[in-house]
Amino acid sequence: MTSGHVAVIDIGKTNAKLALVDLADLSEIAVVKQPNTVIPGPPYPHFDVEGHWTFLLENLERFQTSYGVDAIVVTTHGAAAALINKAGELAAPIIDYEFTGPETLAAEYDALRAPFSETGSPRLAMGLNVGAQIHYQFETLPGLGSAVQQIVMYPQYWGLRLTGVGATDVTSLGAHTDLWNPFDNRFSALVDRLGIAGIIAQPRSCSDVLGPILPEIASRTGLKPSTQVYCGIHDSNASLLPHLLSSKAPFSVVSSGTWVIAMSVGGKAVTLDPARDTLVNVDAFANPVQSARFMGGREHDLATGGVYPDPTGDDIARVLNSGQMLMPAVVPEIGPFIGRKACWLGIEPDVGTVERGVCTAFYLALVTAQCLDLIGHQGPIIVEGPFAKNTSFCWMLAAAAGSQINVSDSATGTSQGAALLALQNGQQPELIPTRRIPNNGMTEQMGEYALSWNRALNS
Repeated sequence: MTSGHVAVIDIGKTNAKLALVDLADLSEIAVVKQPNTVIPGPPYPHFDVEGHWTFLLENLERFQTSYGVDAIVVTTHGAAAALINKAGELAAPIIDYEFTGPETLAAEYDALRAPFSETGSPRLAMGLNVGAQIHYQFETLPGLGSAVQQIVMYPQYWGLRLTGVGATDVTSLGAHTDLWNPFDNRFSALVDRLGIAGIIAQPRSCSDVLGPILPEIASRTGLKPSTQVYCGIHDSNASLLPHLLSSKAPFSVVSSGTWVIAMSVGGKAVTLDPARDTLVNVDAFANPVQSARFMGGREHDLATGGVYPDPTGDDIARVLNSGQMLMPAVVPEIGPFIGRKACWLGIEPDVGTVERGVCTAFYLALVTAQCLDLIGHQGPIIVEGPFAKNTSFCWMLAAAAGSQINVSDSATGTSQGAALLALQNGQQPELIPTRRIPNNGMTEQMGEYALSWNRALNS
């Protein structure tokens, strides 16, 4: 496409969203969303795909009536795959990756999985390794192995429902699934060991066209029968894509939301430590990307306990001089400080106070800086998502990482990044604008706060 309106299906862990992006300038013309509610079971906690499907079809019809839709792109969170039966439907519900069931078979699964040196995928808790999910499903649901005819990743599940065409994409396969070798650009040994080599769909480029929508989708939504659906992309890599096209390495991108994902492009070569939740992601061009992550958005909500006032410069200065610090880890199962228990130094601020909000932002920035150090960050840092609007976070990250911070003013770069997949090869994209965070006059005090935090961390 050279112009037109791209409907971006964006299924995040917290919300399911449909955005209509104008490909001419990557502006979001319309956005609707609903909570990503998890159904408790049986047979296990799983995503409400039928609720999402109704929501998506209704709003595709609305977008078509109001604006016109010329193409569809899908982006979703990682750690999710769909097991498809002969009828082209789910053979089993899609597991919520926070379900702990796969941990009950950890010993058996650990004997099967390929090493970190092959996959760049650390061994994670709950169902955060898709291979562990599949192993659990096959072992606990009688007859499932023979019923499954195809396995697709989560973006391609929605593509399958829209077009009838199954696929996988390398960015989703490369999102700590244990199923992908990002260094050789092929499936890992685990695929054979799970017995799924013949049924997992072959990977395609994120920008490949799966096909036009099915006739029944056109009839239900009023979309043109020729509406093309693109293969799709993992959401963090959708946020990364615009910067791969516009920024000169080295740089890093911090994508924020339920998860904070730090990705280093062209940084220092480092030895990644799987025990600290570093990993190798795979970008839209199938290149390995040194990465680290933690549940920053979840930690923010847990630590703050609710809403708090926006801080003034005086509020921030007061916290810097107070000795109040939040130490990791608020979500101890994940991130660079796995197993550590969060605690407060100094007087713990009350819930709802500006001091608690600022301390939490500082904590999140300091953990992010640790992530960036672990992955060999160099150059400027681009912050995407909700944290880009958090001044306390951005100022502390600049001081702790010693780097220039650029932020995107869009609510999230995910939808715009995904929409770029619809561009024709060689077409110059309209780039998502960023702005530099200026010096705040408190750099020295913030640097001292960061040093104190790190000393306490290592004491």
